[in-house]
Formats: sequence, structure tokens, C-alpha cells
Amino acid sequence: MKILLLLILLLPIAAAAVVFLVRFPSRKGLLLFTGGALLAETALVTLLACLGDVSMTLFSMTDTLVVALETDAVARVFMLTAVWVFLPAGVFAFRYLEHSAGEGAFPEHRFYGFFLLSLAALMGMDLASNLVTLYFFFEMLTLLSMPLVLHDRTETAFAAALKYLFYSIAGALAGLFAILVLTHAAGTASFAPGGHADAFAASGNRGLLLAAVFVGIVGFGAKAGLYPLHGWLPTAHPAAPAPASAILSGVIAKAGVLAILRMIYFYAGPAFLSGTWVQTVLLILALLTVFMGSMTAWREKILKKRLAYSSVSQISYALFGLFLMNAQGLTGGLLQVVFHAAAKSCLFLAAGSFIFHTGKISVTDVKGLGRKLPVTFGAFTMAALSLIGIPPFAGFVSKWYLALGAMDTGLPVFGWLGPVVLLVSALLTAGYLLPVVVDAFFPGNTDRAADAPGGEGGALMALPLILLAAAVLVFGLFSGLLTPYFLDLASNVLAAG
Repeated sequence: MKILLLLILLLPIAAAAVVFLVRFPSRKGLLLFTGGALLAETALVTLLACLGDVSMTLFSMTDTLVVALETDAVARVFMLTAVWVFLPAGVFAFRYLEHSAGEGAFPEHRFYGFFLLSLAALMGMDLASNLVTLYFFFEMLTLLSMPLVLHDRTETAFAAALKYLFYSIAGALAGLFAILVLTHAAGTASFAPGGHADAFAASGNRGLLLAAVFVGIVGFGAKAGLYPLHGWLPTAHPAAPAPASAILSGVIAKAGVLAILRMIYFYAGPAFLSGTWVQTVLLILALLTVFMGSMTAWREKILKKRLAYSSVSQISYALFGLFLMNAQGLTGGLLQVVFHAAAKSCLFLAAGSFIFHTGKISVTDVKGLGRKLPVTFGAFTMAALSLIGIPPFAGFVSKWYLALGAMDTGLPVFGWLGPVVLLVSALLTAGYLLPVVVDAFFPGNTDRAADAPGGEGGALMALPLILLAAAVLVFGLFSGLLTPYFLDLASNVLAAG
């Protein structure tokens, strides 16, 4: 089983090396190889998720600085979510990137190479068994995913990539500060369910430790778009190709959520943070981000930028659940991680299909295209309904648990303010997504369907959209099969603390 754990890291790294170094005789050969590597990685991760827990040490820099991997319930959730977003996004990219294959475009093999390396870094972070390993792969993920943003090599793309890089590195350095302070107090960097609350309580430096945890969470929150370090998302997404946007929003931004989850529930401990100023301020920041992201998305006219602001809001739904520090809230946060990944990846790929077929980028240019691109806008509609939180789609379930967690928190104000902000955000989400659907299928007298070719870009573009759209419906209809796992996970972690 340790070999399988190692293979999950080595396979995408080796495949990326081949993509970079081997001159494929045809584009078809490159695509078949990359697709085979993604499929093999998905199969390995799915197999590992079905097996028992396993751990291994990759290397040791010192006696205390150890890079080690371990599977647990949280790792399984994030790993499976990642590979099942990377696979359809990668397949979609095979057809989509044809439109950027002209002069001045970033060579496709480089995109696929960094795509695979980003997957390897994300797997390493998901499997991290301590803060040092998590920080190591967090930084690697930033460096390896940045080239995906600057794919087109335009001035805008370079500026967006640099902004993403600076925000992420600044956040990581804040996280590093927290790691240094906390590991010195706890005497270990290892994760443990429930965290090391007893060690921190006995250290005599409660004020400093609380401040360090807060700085670390806000720093790692930069990757997740937590206010005030959210600015890179609406800049990076419009510049990046749609498949890159799908994985950036769907799973790479969730690396920030994972880091925060590990910091709260597996290192500092909810018992150490509950009821403190840290929890109060974090809840305020999460709700502020939820509302601000939704309001800004509602006012935005560029489709991918609207979806980027939506990601700022929707990912903070998950953070709000984590900051509640109770079983219902944590369950809702984890469900939101999975369900948002499927819905938002689908939305970004649908936006990419729209751009691919029309060359347009504004929400005002979708009128009448539902007839020419029924799969594209049908998938967009299903993902939008899930993101709003309309049953029976999956997003309703996660938001239900988040509202229950807020009402169960016992904190003044947040018991009613949380559900109110979530409902207002849902209304704004409907306000910025449903008009796109209405314009696409009910254009009135401004039908522009004749401006777009039919065909949906072939199976390579249509099938990923169908898969992700089906996922948001199936997850909603059969959520009763998933929620017990998440509830048990949350209950066990909190009981350990």
C-alpha cells in the first residue's frame, strides 16, 4: 500500500516529464498519453481511497522537519474531489486549447505538463501528515499552477499570473509564521484529530498562539479567496484558459480550505479556538466574503469574471462552516467543498465552450445560444441551480447543513446572521446566474443563435460537461449516501478534541 501512496505522487510527475521532454509525432499522441496518465491517476486515487489508512515518510530535512504522507478521511475527500475534477477538465482542454494554438500561444505540451505537476502537488498536500509537509506542497502548488494562468502569454495573463503568485506566496509566508510559532509550542508538527489544544493551553502563551493561528488561517485563506486576500481570483480567471479556471476554482483554491481545516481541527484544535476572538473575527470575515463576492458577481458583466467573484463567495461558504466549529457546520463545509467543485468546474467549462464557439466573453452575448449549444447551456443551468441551492441539486444539501450549523453554534448574533447572509447570497447568486440561463433559452427578439456554429465542440467538450452536470444532480438526489460519512468524520474529529 505504501507503493500505491508513492505512485500517486510519482505517476503525474513522471508523465509531466515525458510531456516536457518527448517530441510526440502528432498532437493526437500527446493527447492520448496525457489522457491515459490522468485516467491512471484517477484509478489509483480511487483505489487508495477504498483501502485502509497508510503512511510513509518521503524525506527528512532535520529531526523535526519531516515530509511525510498519510491517508485519512479528510485526505480521501479532497483527493477524490481533485482527481474527478482534473480528469474532465483535462479532457475538455484537448479540444478547447485548439483555439489558442496560433502564433504567440503558450505551447500545449507545457500546459499539459504543468497541469499534471499541479495535480501531483495537490495530491501531496491532500496527503500531508504534518504542517511542514502541508506548507511544502502548498508552495509547490502555487509555483506549478501559476504557468496555467499565463498560458496565452499576453500582457494581461502575465500580470494575472504574477498577482496570483504574490498573493499566494504572501499568504504562505503568513502560514509559515504560524507554523514556526505553533510547532515550537506544541513540540511537534504532526496532525492529530482534535489537535494539540492541551499542549497550547499549558504553554502559558495563549495570546501569542491565538494570534499565530489567526495569522496562519488568514494567510492560507489567500488561496481560498478569503477577504482581504481575495483579489487574485477575479484577475486570474479571465486571463486563464477555461480548463485552468475549472481546476483553479474547483480544487486548487480548496487547498486553502484544506490548510485551514488542518490548522483548526488537526493542529490547534477547536477546543482551543472555540469562543475566542479568533473564531468571532473569522466568522465575520467569512460572512463578509460571502456577501461581498455575491454582490460583486451580480454587478459584473464579463462571464468568467462573474464566475470568479462567485467563487470568492461560494468557497467562503465552506470556510464559514469550518469556522463554526461544530459537527453540522463542519459537515456542511466539507459537503460544500465537494459540491462546489463539481458545480463551479462545470460552469467554467461551460463558459469556455461559449467562448470557444463565439469568441465572446460578456453575459450579454449569450442570447439565443441555448438552441445551438444545448449541452453547454443545459449543463450551465444545472450547475447554476446547484450553486444557488435549489433542490434536488447538491448545493441545497450543503447549504442546509451550514444553516443548521449556524443556528447550533451558540454564539451571539451568528445563529441568525449566518442563515440570513447565506439566504441573501443565494438570492444574489440567482440574480447573476439565472439571467444567463434565461437569455440563452428565451432570447426574445435578440436571438443570436445564428452567430454560433453547432456541434458543441465534439465529445471531448460535451462529455465533461455532461459528467459534471450529472454529478450535481446525482449528489443531490442521493445525498443520503454521502452525508453519514461526513457527519461521522465531523463528529469523530470534534470528539477527539
